[in-house]
Amino acid sequence: MIETKDRILDAAEELFANKGLGDTSLRAITQAADVNLAAVNYHFGGKDGLILAVFARRIDALNERRLYLLDQARTKNELTLEAILDAYIRPGLDVRFDPDAARYMKLLGRAYTEPHDQLQAFLPKQYDAVLEEFKPEFQRVLPGIDRTELYWRIHFCVGALMYCMAGAEMMRLSSVCHSCDPGDTEGMIQRLVAFAAAGMRAAVPKSTLTAS
Repeated sequence: MIETKDRILDAAEELFANKGLGDTSLRAITQAADVNLAAVNYHFGGKDGLILAVFARRIDALNERRLYLLDQARTKNELTLEAILDAYIRPGLDVRFDPDAARYMKLLGRAYTEPHDQLQAFLPKQYDAVLEEFKPEFQRVLPGIDRTELYWRIHFCVGALMYCMAGAEMMRLSSVCHSCDPGDTEGMIQRLVAFAAAGMRAAVPKSTLTAS
């Protein structure tokens, strides 16, 4: 039997993804989860807390998978730049390890199209925690890139991943994506890893060297 807390999270995630964060009422969530309002307030303290909990559940699972893949690469002594990037990128796009990942991708798109102050402050902290495990590995395989430049490049890589994680809805907004197949998950992962690796290895712009 699914616990009350999980029923609420499942119902909220489904409704938030399909109807939006603002347009989904607590009444609709409690009806879908077959619980009363007191249960939502008890577990999450209200709608804002519930929104953060829905995202935290998915991000925690993604981060656990990222650290697992990073450790696997370490164990096999295969920590190339591409392997490090794959460990970070793959969990965000590979729906095979999580049958509900497609729903989260849709929900993530909502986070960008429907700004929520608390959520905007919350998400970076969730992602930064796992990035601290990846930064030393990036520094090891890219010794010629100073820390400031490296962090810029990590920032750009994460931005590209987040865009791809937002799913087909985001791709349809761009005319250049019309010939791309968002359902080609493995192809997307491999292309993004190759794209990110090229960017991480790129020459440092001369203007930044002059400014520093």
